[in-house]
Amino acid sequence: MRCQTKYPILLLHGMGFHDRLPIHAYWGRIPHLLRKNGAAVYFGNQDGNATTQSNARILAGVVRHILAETGAEKLNIIAHSKGGLEARYLVSSMGMGDVIASITTLSTPHNGSVTVDKLLSRFPTIIRAGSAVTDLGRRLLGDRNPHTYWTICQFTTDYMRRFNLRNPDDPRVFYQSYAFVMQSPMSDPVMAIPNWIVSLFEGENDGLLTPKNAEWTNFRGIYTGTTQRGISHPDETDYRRFRFTKQEPVGEREISDMAQFYLCIAEDLKRRGF
Repeated sequence: MRCQTKYPILLLHGMGFHDRLPIHAYWGRIPHLLRKNGAAVYFGNQDGNATTQSNARILAGVVRHILAETGAEKLNIIAHSKGGLEARYLVSSMGMGDVIASITTLSTPHNGSVTVDKLLSRFPTIIRAGSAVTDLGRRLLGDRNPHTYWTICQFTTDYMRRFNLRNPDDPRVFYQSYAFVMQSPMSDPVMAIPNWIVSLFEGENDGLLTPKNAEWTNFRGIYTGTTQRGISHPDETDYRRFRFTKQEPVGEREISDMAQFYLCIAEDLKRRGF
């Protein structure tokens, strides 16, 4: 089957969400279609608003459990947004490169965000207060160790510069990264305001991150939709649960259906022997 990879696939979500719900709403149709096409799919179940280090400790246990359950030697990780940082930390700082075959990141802030730099410098008190309130809500939603403020601080360019020095790529692991952009603030009304703000500071983006923020090893380029709509940060995990358009892609980096895009990623990993 087209997505029957050698190793199981572990999906890692981004900040502000979790995938502990029975339906795994964060990932839309993606898990079902991957499994239908032969992939063994698992979820990170890490906290939504915990630091990279805290979540990586949770993920270490998840990885060991999956390996024991399946008998597999390694895993493939497909990570969205902050989940990609946790995958890299898991490999480089926690020494699990021997059991991770590949890390694929979609809109992960590998290089930090200039927008976050500016917002933290201009509105530190407001962000701290809002983060404290958010932590209370995240505990009610199941986070074990939420720390929203420090998690936001981990998206600064200075923090990520130091993170990258401390977490170099492991030569045993195959890395690849993707970036996405919206065509305008109204491409996705849910992300209109953040898209406009990031555009003021950094240029084109997916509502949160620019391609420069997300570029890492084996960068596959900037992807957009087949229409003028573009692709937003939530779109990247199929939150709408349907095709962007019936129009088929014409360009190499056009996407008409996000769930099908994940099938292509899995198919490519299979072709590479992972």
